[in-house]
Amino acid sequence: MNKRNRPIKLEDLAKKLKVSKVTISKALRDHPDISAATTIKVKELAEKLGYMPNIMAKNLSSRKSNTIGVVIPKIAHFFFASVIESIYNTAIENNYEIVLTVSQEKSERERKHILSLLSMRVDGLLVSVTQETKDISIFERVSNHGVPLIFIDRVPDMPGVSSVTVNDLEGAFSAVDYAVKKGYTRIAHIGGYKNINIGRARYEGFLKAMRANRIPINQNWIIEGGFGEEDGYNGFKKIYEKKNIPNYIFAATYPIALGIYAAANEYGLSIPEDIEVTCFGRNTFNRFIPTIFNFVDQPTTELGSEAVNLMIQQINNPDAPPQNIILNTELIIGNSNSRKEVAG
Repeated sequence: MNKRNRPIKLEDLAKKLKVSKVTISKALRDHPDISAATTIKVKELAEKLGYMPNIMAKNLSSRKSNTIGVVIPKIAHFFFASVIESIYNTAIENNYEIVLTVSQEKSERERKHILSLLSMRVDGLLVSVTQETKDISIFERVSNHGVPLIFIDRVPDMPGVSSVTVNDLEGAFSAVDYAVKKGYTRIAHIGGYKNINIGRARYEGFLKAMRANRIPINQNWIIEGGFGEEDGYNGFKKIYEKKNIPNYIFAATYPIALGIYAAANEYGLSIPEDIEVTCFGRNTFNRFIPTIFNFVDQPTTELGSEAVNLMIQQINNPDAPPQNIILNTELIIGNSNSRKEVAG
């Protein structure tokens, strides 16, 4: 790199303004020792010359990067997009940056992302595991290195680690209990994998409501699979092929409900006229247009903010005991404005 194109350094700013490097450094950090006038001059010159701080050098000297690594399974999904926005906003408010990675529901990619984030010396990790994740050795490695780790929404079987989730079981129970109270008895469940906490808990909530109301459970109407549109589409086709159609389906996620809708439409069935569907989660547009699905609403903004606030607590106090925060959900009934609060 020639001299003309070399990065601007602190000493360059100091030389231009005829002050010390310490003064420049403090001004860029809004240190109270430096006058407002000097701080403005330093920042204006830094912007004009294109000064960029050496983050790696800063990390090595302070042992703190003020960055939080985030690993999520999907990004093209209202739930995760909304949680990420909240994580980002809360982090910025607390002078932290976010390094976001997406595993695309692949456990090996999840592992690689975690190793990359550790190599960047992030101060902590927020993780929502993939639907494939069974091996927790990478998370044990994180904990053994003393890096704060918090799971969001999807949590592996790993005691002693903090998490922020919603009350999946009671949310699912409310959806199915509502159906029974409305008079439905032919009730199906198309759910996610039970090795993941949300798939397992939502299935258990379905069973709890069916048993509490003494409704017969048809095993042909219980489909286990992934959490996406294709899983809902294929799940409904499996049910339809049995030639015995339910009139109410509880879907473990909003994408599953979309898949159910597509498959039902192919068979000439209408939602909600022929089959009523309630799903866990919602889409981006529910605030603006009527929805054909009932849904269990999750407090995505609160999930993200609670996760970041808990992370900052653990960064600042590494010896603090783990916390498992469980947030309430809310059952939203289709096109009506009626709401039923779910205790969690």
